[in-house]
Amino acid sequence: MRIGLFTDTYFPQVSGVATSIRTLREVLMARGHQVYIFTTTDPQADPVLDRQEQIYRFPSIPFVSFPERRVTVSGWVKVLLIAKRLQLDVIHTQTEFSLGVMGHLVARELKIPCLHTYHTMYEDYLHYVANGRLIKPQNVATILRTFLKHVDGVVAPSDRVLTTLRKYGIEAPIQVIPTGINLQRFQAPVDPQTLLTLREQYGYDEQTPVMLSLSRLAFEKNIKGLIDAMPEIIQAVPQAQLLIVGDGPAKASLMRQVKVMGLQAHVQFAGEIKNQFVHRYYQMANVFVSASDSETQGLTYDEAVASDLPIVVMRSEYTDELIDDPAIGVSYQKKADLVAGVTNYLKYGTNPEARKLRQAKMHAISAEVFGQRIEAYYQTCIEQRQGRQPKPRRWRLKVKRHD
Repeated sequence: MRIGLFTDTYFPQVSGVATSIRTLREVLMARGHQVYIFTTTDPQADPVLDRQEQIYRFPSIPFVSFPERRVTVSGWVKVLLIAKRLQLDVIHTQTEFSLGVMGHLVARELKIPCLHTYHTMYEDYLHYVANGRLIKPQNVATILRTFLKHVDGVVAPSDRVLTTLRKYGIEAPIQVIPTGINLQRFQAPVDPQTLLTLREQYGYDEQTPVMLSLSRLAFEKNIKGLIDAMPEIIQAVPQAQLLIVGDGPAKASLMRQVKVMGLQAHVQFAGEIKNQFVHRYYQMANVFVSASDSETQGLTYDEAVASDLPIVVMRSEYTDELIDDPAIGVSYQKKADLVAGVTNYLKYGTNPEARKLRQAKMHAISAEVFGQRIEAYYQTCIEQRQGRQPKPRRWRLKVKRHD
């Protein structure tokens, strides 16, 4: 198949959506398909790499109230011409904004199937637009019903997303397909000296108990909750350290919080780390922590488990499925349970059978399984669309006989 992925967010931007799309591209190409990325311009993009990876970029500007993300401002005619030249078989949109709309228009023009993945729970992000006064949750539902009215299929990364879309009244077919992760990337062992050097970069030694938080530093990620719990964690594990990896609008506020609480000796900010080095951070830590309740698919949770790292995360529908044994991790709803879970892993680690249990869990969310399920969904949508196409009329020449 010739597949067009339409997205406003792609590398070099760092986000869970960008990671998800790149994983999808890689696994589909490994399965023999041709995959083309249609996305926004980016000042950090490498034109040579874009040509090699068949990435097409269109003029864009930073999104209002969300400047690290971009939206396309022109290029409709160029998009259509490129899509026609590539003879796309299916379009898969990954955004509800500019390139998502373009993808839908192109699919309609070319009369090919269009699928959509709903990545973001917008109700958790409304505060970014006029402090939540302009767009309300009911507006999100109305916009989505309009946007998804004519798509051939919707991919929901989790049951939580499926429930939300049904609540919004979405009538299009929906399949729950969790985003897969590249197990090889996270399971490949890193040289111990490299991990020790990384620890030393932050003043840790081999025995320092390290908690890892890795996400965009946004207010909805509730990293504040992790910092709030540090005094109790330090009381139980005096050498405990929290390393916060990522960048975003909440960083300044979080740094002030650390200073006000006098936690500078126990909390550090690593900033944004390039994707190819992230696995090293998982492997050098002792436990992964998250207080976010806005996750739609928990990619970082899966990456941590694949890296043989126990997790302590806020409870959700997704964690209820992922965490079924303490060897994998624990979920919590109260700060006391967060403290207890982290303290237990920092003091005692996990039992020797933990690795086997994590490996068994990982197969279901591997990139390979993800690719197989997406490919099957594409094929289903193609066949259903072909079945809806009117059959060509057969014209029979009638000859009037004259006896």
